[in-house]
Amino acid sequence: MQSVRTGDDIGESGMKPFFSKRRALLAALPAMAIADQAPAKNSAVAAPAAVRPDYAMAFPRDHGSHPAHRIEWWYVTGWLHSQGRPETGFQITFFRARPRLKPGNPSRFNPEQVIIAHAAIADRRQGRLIHAQRAAREGFGLAGSVQENTRVWIDDWQLIRDGEIYRTHIAAPALGLALTLAPTQPPLLQGANGYSRKGPQPESASHYYSLPHLAVSGTLRADDRAHAVAGSAWLDHEWSSSYLDPDAAGWDWIGINLSDGGAVMAFRMRNRRGGLLWAGGAHRDARGTVRNFNPNEVQFTAVRRWRSPRTATEYPVAFEVRAGALRFTVEPLMDDQENDTRATTGAIYWEGAVRARQQERDIGRGYLELTGYQQPLAL
Repeated sequence: MQSVRTGDDIGESGMKPFFSKRRALLAALPAMAIADQAPAKNSAVAAPAAVRPDYAMAFPRDHGSHPAHRIEWWYVTGWLHSQGRPETGFQITFFRARPRLKPGNPSRFNPEQVIIAHAAIADRRQGRLIHAQRAAREGFGLAGSVQENTRVWIDDWQLIRDGEIYRTHIAAPALGLALTLAPTQPPLLQGANGYSRKGPQPESASHYYSLPHLAVSGTLRADDRAHAVAGSAWLDHEWSSSYLDPDAAGWDWIGINLSDGGAVMAFRMRNRRGGLLWAGGAHRDARGTVRNFNPNEVQFTAVRRWRSPRTATEYPVAFEVRAGALRFTVEPLMDDQENDTRATTGAIYWEGAVRARQQERDIGRGYLELTGYQQPLAL
């Protein structure tokens, strides 16, 4: 068994037929929108675990994998700087997905879990994202995740929690990242003690925490050269079995490391008619006080749009954001940060480095994610 290596990390293997068959299941994985798939009657396969409001997060246990849930991801985004090079955004994501098993199939190749990895850098010299992706069945030591702590990998791509420090390694022809990420703040539990609602129905939810203000050091390989880099990052870890409401079409999300030491996450879920379905988020101020936002306290107002020359998809790449008492704009490091992951998940979305500004003054840096814009809305 080998992994599929696509995009900038080119390769073909016996995994290709597997992903062709499961394209529908994984098509919206970056949008975390895998459809509910109840086990067939008389199946020995256990139903996916539900997200529960009374679940109490505990660490380091919840840094690890939760294989009973249908979908899970570790999502690292940040800004890097190095001598003689423009600032660069980076993104590394590992997904674990639990596909429907074929009952009664004893084969070790009947995949209980699938691992997908995406990596990208936002390089202003190139004017677009440089990205790579991989996918593999979990097993045989070549791809997997562990439950005791963060350790998820495909071949030599990995994200590992080593003591209190995270280490990640990504190697592809067009980019390379070998980074150490050191927490400077405790986990920020999103929603009610980590139970994060994503829609009007309580089952549309995830278990979710963030690690803002990670101190980053290591090496970035770009322009056929290795560069020593430093910077800051944000890590999200989420797991769910019923993430999106049936009426959800996509979302807009930001995670911002504020310059004063605070952090803000905000999102809105859009319905299939282009309106607001749900919203939420949290602000932890420089003193460590956390305030969660109700749906009516979060507003995203698009102030500028960009159309992709490759897909003709139009994205709102700059916003005015209201999140509780906070008011700021988010502006992209560069407009072309469209991410094409059709080779592993079938999806195209915008995911890029942004600045947060108040009255022309920078107040933070982070990432913006825009999903669901490629598909036409059902009006």
